[in-house]
Amino acid sequence: MRLINKNIHWIVLLLAFAGLAIHLYILHGIFGFMWGIALSDSICSMALMSLSLWIAILLIRTYPTKVTLFTYSVFIALVLGILTVYIEWHTLKWWVRQENNPNYVGWAYYLGWLESTLHIRFLITWIFYSWIATNAALRKNITELDARFQHQTDAAILLRDAELFKLRQQLQPHFLYNSLNSISALVMISPDRAQEMIGKLSDFLRNSVKRESEDKITINEELLYIESYLAIESVRFGDRLQIKFEKQFNNDATIPPFLFQPILENAIKFGLYSKTGTVEIKISIISDGPILVLSITNPFDPNLQPPRGTGFGLAGVGRRLYLLFSRTDLLETSKDEQTFTTTLKIPQTNV
Repeated sequence: MRLINKNIHWIVLLLAFAGLAIHLYILHGIFGFMWGIALSDSICSMALMSLSLWIAILLIRTYPTKVTLFTYSVFIALVLGILTVYIEWHTLKWWVRQENNPNYVGWAYYLGWLESTLHIRFLITWIFYSWIATNAALRKNITELDARFQHQTDAAILLRDAELFKLRQQLQPHFLYNSLNSISALVMISPDRAQEMIGKLSDFLRNSVKRESEDKITINEELLYIESYLAIESVRFGDRLQIKFEKQFNNDATIPPFLFQPILENAIKFGLYSKTGTVEIKISIISDGPILVLSITNPFDPNLQPPRGTGFGLAGVGRRLYLLFSRTDLLETSKDEQTFTTTLKIPQTNV
């Protein structure tokens, strides 16, 4: 459609030459009129038709609304058809009456034939004009619909990006608040550990800022980020926190940033809540064809209430997955009497 709109002037010119050739053939080849008569009629008809079509397209393009647009197009075709045949008839009569025309008798016979066929000429002209006019109206509607659709699409993309950014900004503070609270507690009892944690937190936040502009990163880059996060948590919880990895993934597997860490944060909260001993959290990362499957399993006691606020990370991750992939089946949770498992599925667009 855009290609047609861009080359509409060349298309009209091509149609005019095609119409001129057909007109010449009908008058000279079928009805047997002399070349001078056939050429004069053809040039006059094509010039008036080209001008009328240009006016029709201009009037339709500037029509302010879509209401009754097709009726308006047919009406414009009717008026221009009448004007075309009327002007053509009087123009050719004026041309015939020139005294320097050596073939006046032939022209007089032609004018009689022309007058007897005016109604047929008008009918053909009106049908052709109506086709061009309604086609122009249809293209106008399609162009406006495309523009509206593109506008809505752009607005939806901006809204999605804004919501994704908001979710990123909401997920990160939960971890930051916990870390600052831990640093506050360590300052009094273990200044060295507090200083170590501040350094690790600074490096972690610096890496977070670098990842803000990334739509997706490799799973190896994400694991480096997770290791930085776990280094901070190890300062908070010491030897109580044990992480066991299972890795069976392709090195080119990718994941959107800031998805994995909130799930791991929830697992640590659930796993260490009201527990005094060592807690083991299992992390499994496996490539399954076009899907990268990440699972985190942590101890779970159904009789204990989880810490207030736990679960926001999962809700935020689920919402981000829907915005990114338009699917609601990419985040799953399951639990039994002793463990809680969160499974994250990331479609791989490069597979």
